[in-house]
Amino acid sequence: MHKQIHSFPALISFFIPGLGQLIKGHILKGIFIWIFGGILTFFFWWTIIIPFILWAWNVYDAYNS
Repeated sequence: MHKQIHSFPALISFFIPGLGQLIKGHILKGIFIWIFGGILTFFFWWTIIIPFILWAWNVYDAYNS
């Protein structure tokens, strides 16, 4: 059951970055991901790697925090 608690926020963050952190109660972290991730993705969309790293970290953090 312990894995299910972590899996749901990670699954939600997979589709909507930052929402998994909000579900877990990390309000500032979720808002930070929306703002900072949005800005970086906007400016570095052409690199593909920076948005992917941000997205992957977001899912990892929602699972492990």
